[in-house]
Amino acid sequence: MLDFRVRNAKKPSVSDFSGRRNFLVFFMMACMLILVGRAIDLQVFNKQFLKEEGDKRQVDDVSVSAYRGMIKDRNEQPLAISTPVESVGINPRELKFLKEDQLMQMEKLLSLPAGKIKELIKQYAQRRFIYIARRVNPQISEQVKALKLEGVYFERDFKRFYPAGAVSAHLVGFTDFEDVGQEGMEFYYEELLKGHEGSKRVVRDGQRRIIEDIESIKEPISGKNIELSIDQRIQYLAYRELQLAVSLNKAKSGALVILDAKNGEILAAVNQPSFNPNTKSSLTEGSHRNRALTDIFEPGSTVKPFVVAAALDGGYVSPSSMFVTNGTYQIGRNTVKDVHNYGTLDLTHVIKKSSNIGVSMMALKMPPKYFWNIYHKLGFGVSAGSGFPGEAIGTMRDYKKWSDFDRAIMSFGYGISSSALQLARAYTALADDGVLHSVSLLKREEDDDAVRVFSAKTAKSVRKMMETVLMKDGTAYEGRVDGYTAAGKTGTVKKAGAGGYTEKNYFAVFAGMAPATDPRLIIVVMIDEPSAGQYYGGLVSAPVFSKVMAGALRILEVAPDQEETMPILLTQKTH
Repeated sequence: MLDFRVRNAKKPSVSDFSGRRNFLVFFMMACMLILVGRAIDLQVFNKQFLKEEGDKRQVDDVSVSAYRGMIKDRNEQPLAISTPVESVGINPRELKFLKEDQLMQMEKLLSLPAGKIKELIKQYAQRRFIYIARRVNPQISEQVKALKLEGVYFERDFKRFYPAGAVSAHLVGFTDFEDVGQEGMEFYYEELLKGHEGSKRVVRDGQRRIIEDIESIKEPISGKNIELSIDQRIQYLAYRELQLAVSLNKAKSGALVILDAKNGEILAAVNQPSFNPNTKSSLTEGSHRNRALTDIFEPGSTVKPFVVAAALDGGYVSPSSMFVTNGTYQIGRNTVKDVHNYGTLDLTHVIKKSSNIGVSMMALKMPPKYFWNIYHKLGFGVSAGSGFPGEAIGTMRDYKKWSDFDRAIMSFGYGISSSALQLARAYTALADDGVLHSVSLLKREEDDDAVRVFSAKTAKSVRKMMETVLMKDGTAYEGRVDGYTAAGKTGTVKKAGAGGYTEKNYFAVFAGMAPATDPRLIIVVMIDEPSAGQYYGGLVSAPVFSKVMAGALRILEVAPDQEETMPILLTQKTH
């Protein structure tokens, strides 16, 4: 039965096979003709299309870093400069095929923790590029290049370098890893200093490496340079002497400011402790704070010359006025005391002996509004205007709220506060014959904002009185300056604590100028909590003033106005 069915089944005709075959052959030939036609069109008639498509996959636009402007001192010595470096990046997709020892070798060169690169590869496995080290020393990047590792790339960059290190760190400040200013002048002048990135078109290979520069799209614009008023030679001198004084006196901290008495330029501003801006690891809490410009303290007896000048200028005392001190002075329920009973004092000896009672009597002769107005004109309770970030304003209460005792204690520097810079600025009114100067951290020739506070006669008279402070029986004999006349005033200030003023912690302050006959420089020295035995401003801070002033005047080639004491050598003639 089976054989019968097979034997009798209908066989397909030859025409059925040939029809299908012809269709398939025709279809395949048509597809081939289309492909050949398209290939001829792209490669012969429209070959630009392939080139453009290829370029889209190989050509890329990349940014070009801009040079950050320099910060220089007044003599054009660099304080902050950008140096060419390279940043190292990787393609995690390519690098995952590297051997363990190769990764370890690269980590060692770049000072990365062991296993760091492997961790980054795992974390960013889908990315084509990530940085593993920014602004690497050129010598290090060359060593990494020498490894010839696939998937490791290098980009041009700039690193900020500070040649002066810790000496000018508080003024200059520093930038972060993105080269953006974070502190000091780097922060304040960020818009001027920063450059504007450029861009260029490059060709990359299949591994995204740059193999050719095609064209510059936009040239990078370098940042502008700024020239500070600082004289780095004087800055270094001041830094060295303040560092020594803080160490010898086992002090908590210290600050020193030097002003040009003629135009208010800040020639130096140093602090202790300091830090190295080239090594961010040296930054500790509060170490980057520019105490000379941002921290305030009660100036103590350093304000007494202003009280004498105000009383003289206002006609409330005369050059011949005398004050009976006798050790204590009762003001209502409060008592003002002197260190010793100085008896009857004239104006000069009130300053020379630093009599609290004498200046209190003068203060009470002046109307509160007049007294407040003089302090206000001198800049107390007002920003000094240097433009430094976080610059102190200080404090001074409204005169309408003053009691008689308030006036008394303010006459010897309690109840008000200022920074070292504010105090130095106030002293310009005595140094420049009654003219108060604005201050500047940028180099300038003239001060267009100077104002008169005292008459020239009064300023010269008080300056002469201040010279006696540095005499042998004055409070700051250690502050005398070899070869130059000098004038100044000490301040030994009790620090305020939780329960009032302490009896153990002091600010040792000295403010002075030289040459006294025609002052060129003003220096304020403040040392916080000296604890090695001495705490008086005349013994702790005045010696710093002496050394720094003598050195600075010689650096500026200011002619001595006093004969130096020279040893006389006697020789015996031999026959």
